[in-house]
Amino acid sequence: MMRGVAAGRTSRVRRSQLFATATDWVTRLTDAHRRGNLPRELARLRRYGLIIVDEVGYLPFEQDAANLFFQLVSSRYEHASLILTSNLPFSSWGGVFGDQAVAAAMIDRIVHHADVLTLKGASYRLRGRGIDSLPSIRTTTDETPS
Repeated sequence: MMRGVAAGRTSRVRRSQLFATATDWVTRLTDAHRRGNLPRELARLRRYGLIIVDEVGYLPFEQDAANLFFQLVSSRYEHASLILTSNLPFSSWGGVFGDQAVAAAMIDRIVHHADVLTLKGASYRLRGRGIDSLPSIRTTTDETPS
């Protein structure tokens, strides 16, 4: 996940760039939609050479938010660069966006001209802290009664 952040901060691209979390982008697009100028905002964002969206999938989106995020991805498709960071595989994005069709259409646009980097290993944030991995998620059926 940090690879996208580092790429944006050290990018040598002459054109300007923007960085925000997925939730921040949805908030920005929601505000533009409420003001009635979503098309103008998307056109303005297309002028940036690179947009970095961090934490895709960290929080699930409601349908309207998912549709706005799709519009961001779609408006940049074949026009300008986009870096997305996520700790989820694409196969889980249907649950994040609440709609398999929206997720599939978005993934199709993202990977068409992309270099997809999958990073495996210990968390960068845990390095040097004596913690080898994050705790696994356990469901109540996994727990043994006391």
